[in-house]
Amino acid sequence: MKQIRKTLEEEVMKLDHELHHELPKELKTALAHGDLRENAEYKAAKDRKEFVEARISQLKMRIAELSLLKMDDIPEGKVSLGSTVVLYDIDRGIEITYKLVTAEESDISKGLISTTSPIGRGLMGREEGDEVDIAIPSGRKKFEIRKLRTIHQET
Repeated sequence: MKQIRKTLEEEVMKLDHELHHELPKELKTALAHGDLRENAEYKAAKDRKEFVEARISQLKMRIAELSLLKMDDIPEGKVSLGSTVVLYDIDRGIEITYKLVTAEESDISKGLISTTSPIGRGLMGREEGDEVDIAIPSGRKKFEIRKLRTIHQET
């Protein structure tokens, strides 16, 4: 979690620098070109400023959410953030291993799925041996949780 917070804080600092140093210069340069109604540079700089402000706000909210997460709040013996699960895909007859991570860390190609993804949400709070039926964008998937290793067992 600390690394994620650090990454988000670094992005906030970078965007804050852009907002307070680079964009004002761009706006000033664009204003010098005259008529604002037909000034594409001015419009682009204003649009970018609005985007940067919104992104900074989103990042600060996410940092606040992450700082509220505590190990004591993560259940033992149930699928939750940081859990590694071995699933048996009942329809395809294969095993799949996923680790449940935050949205910022997710990378399906590495087996890292977000706790907010359809499969992640469907697994949360489940236990080893449970069968789950999860709605995904392409239909429904049925899994059996064959093995569960929680974040408490990792540390």
